[in-house]
Amino acid sequence: MQREPESQDASHVQKWDIDLFWDLAENLFANPGDRAENVRARNVNTVDEVPDSNWFTNRIMTRPLTIEQAARGPLEGSGPAPGVWSVVQPKEAGFAPGFIMRDAQGGLWFVSFDARGFPEAATGAILVANKIFWALGYWQVENFLVSVNPSSLAIADTASVRTPAGSQRRMTQRDIAGVLRRSNPSADGTYRAIAARAVPGRTIGGFRYYGTRPDDPNDIIPHEHRRELRALKVFGAWTNLVDMKAGNTLDSVVTDNGKEVVRHYLQDVGSTFGTGANGPREYDEGWEHLFESDVMWKRMLTLGFFLKPWQTVPYEKNEGIGRFEGAQFVPQEWKPRVPTAAFRRARADDSFWAARRVMAFSDDMIRALALEGHYADPAAPKLLADVLIQRRDAIGRAYLNGINPVVGFALDPSGTLTFNNAAVDANVGAEPAGGYVVDWAVLDNTTGGTTPIGSPATVDGHRATAPSTLPSTPGAFVMVRVAATDQKQPSWTVPVRAYFRRDAGKWTLVGVERTPVGLVEPPR
Repeated sequence: MQREPESQDASHVQKWDIDLFWDLAENLFANPGDRAENVRARNVNTVDEVPDSNWFTNRIMTRPLTIEQAARGPLEGSGPAPGVWSVVQPKEAGFAPGFIMRDAQGGLWFVSFDARGFPEAATGAILVANKIFWALGYWQVENFLVSVNPSSLAIADTASVRTPAGSQRRMTQRDIAGVLRRSNPSADGTYRAIAARAVPGRTIGGFRYYGTRPDDPNDIIPHEHRRELRALKVFGAWTNLVDMKAGNTLDSVVTDNGKEVVRHYLQDVGSTFGTGANGPREYDEGWEHLFESDVMWKRMLTLGFFLKPWQTVPYEKNEGIGRFEGAQFVPQEWKPRVPTAAFRRARADDSFWAARRVMAFSDDMIRALALEGHYADPAAPKLLADVLIQRRDAIGRAYLNGINPVVGFALDPSGTLTFNNAAVDANVGAEPAGGYVVDWAVLDNTTGGTTPIGSPATVDGHRATAPSTLPSTPGAFVMVRVAATDQKQPSWTVPVRAYFRRDAGKWTLVGVERTPVGLVEPPR
């Protein structure tokens, strides 16, 4: 299956509001979602991949992606039409200063600025992260770098603001001035900002990282069991996306192939790298959750002498990038401010899937994407790229070796099996000293039963010959198990099972199954 089926009409889905305080508390203290442990992701196809959907689109690693395509990312049109920009509403979500406006042609845009005193920091992070997460496969909004001239701003007749008492009043120039006082001005009196195009369709609020949206008939897989959401454990660690919450997501009802469906956006991935909306990251962000009782007690009992690694990290100073480093980065120990249910449910096979995509970003592509932040200081994109490359390699070492990394199975008509080792290909692992053990079985695809053929054989390379009793009848299925013998990598000794079907004189790969170390392998 190459695309997740969404056959039901979702035109009746209604907007909902997710209380951000409750969302934070629930994920920080309650661990919501399915309590079953070690559940395999439920939206993977038979070859252990995530089909395209209105959640995710396979791009890097799966399909050819040039540096130029990655650098353009989700951009399909051009930025706001020049002329008078009419402010229609204050910005109500997030901490970055901004507002909602319509351009000279009536297009709707969400405008956010750099915080005063931190030029290029927030806007640069948004621009680069937006392209990275698009290349990874997530639905992203179109973000454009713009220069806002206060003299070109008008206030729409319908614009209003909510007072602290909860009432509404007409928006005035003083409200605009208040936004600009919090923003960083350029030398010429203009303001560097991001203009995000309003997403198509009818917006209906965000999504949670667990459960399903009850009125969406196509939303049938609990979000904590969607691999692309579990994979944010790895993608978030790479980019330091510490702010994972429902408030940074957005669902929209769109027309797709003639029917109404819900599209799911990671709307705000700007809380990345070493800076936030209002300045550099706090020192503990990416290292600790907002609340960890055991750490709190240790600090109290040791009068503050209990130290964590983040308290001694020597960050390279750069105002545009903030606090972002790769030398002491340990992927398995990275933490967002608040863990999500999908983050908690991620297994080794999910992290392996994600790490392969991170490793697919070449040095040249990463350096090109860092330039998309349009930093005035040339040291900023260099530092950003250097750290991203360091963290990419650490992720490869951590997660490509965390499970048997054999991939790329193919069986030619003569019965020659070939495969690759993703860790070896990425230069983060070595070939097993004892080679690979390969054994074969005929599969009854109706009952799931298998019948061994031949004897297990050990091969030195990535090629093995099937037993002479390999079936050749149309519609036959075979299973082949491949495991490494090197005890230095215990996870590599758990076999990966590949399934092939015989059709028209050739073998087609129809299934791949991986079992994380420590779990029970399905019977042979």
